[in-house]
Amino acid sequence: MEPNYKELVTRDASGFVLLADYVPSIIQEIRYYSTYNFIGDRIDGYEEPCAIVTKEAARALQSVSGELASQGFRIKVFDAYRPATAVKRFVQWSVDDLDLRMKPFFYPNLDKADLFQRGYIASQSSHSRGSTVDITLLDMTTGKEVDMGGPFDLFSEVSHPDYRGVTDEQYVNRMFLRDAMLRNGFETLANEPYPDTYFEFPVSAQYLRQL
Repeated sequence: MEPNYKELVTRDASGFVLLADYVPSIIQEIRYYSTYNFIGDRIDGYEEPCAIVTKEAARALQSVSGELASQGFRIKVFDAYRPATAVKRFVQWSVDDLDLRMKPFFYPNLDKADLFQRGYIASQSSHSRGSTVDITLLDMTTGKEVDMGGPFDLFSEVSHPDYRGVTDEQYVNRMFLRDAMLRNGFETLANEPYPDTYFEFPVSAQYLRQL
C-alpha cells in the first residue's frame, strides 16, 4: 500500500522554522527520533530530535504558549512536521505481520491491519504539511505531565479528545488544552499555509540552518 500523493511533494523547507526558536520554553520529546514509538525503531527522516513547523504554526503556538504559561503550564511536543518518507515507513511496517514488538504498549487491543482502517495511521499525514503538532502539557508547579488519561500514540478510542471514558479531571484537562489550541487557530492550523503540499526534507536543525 504505497501512499498516493496526488498533491505536490517537495524538499523545500524555506517556509519552516525550529519551534524552539519561537517558543524557547517548549519541552521536546520527539518520539520518532527515539525507539520508543509504535514501530520500535527510529523513523526514517528524523535526523535530529527537534520540532519543526511552518512559520505560521510557530507563531500560533507562541500565542498558545504565552496563554498557558500565564496559568502555570508549558507545552511538551512529541511530534510536529513529519517527513513524507516517515509516513512511507509507517505503511511498510503495517504490512509486516511478524513485527509486533510494540503491540503491548501502543495497540494492545487491535490488529495491525486495523490501524489504517480505523484512521489511527494515515497514508497521507497532515503532519507532512507542517502545521500539525502532537502536544501535551507540563505543570510547572509539579514538573509532571498533566494527566490526559492516555499516553501519546495509544491507538485506542481512549485517545479521541472527546472520549468520555476517562475521569472527569482527565476530561477537563483535555478540554483545557484543546480550547487553548482552538482559541489560537488550531484544528489543524486555521488557514494553514500548505494545505495541498507534502514535504519530505529531514527533521534536522542543521538542514534548516543551511538554507
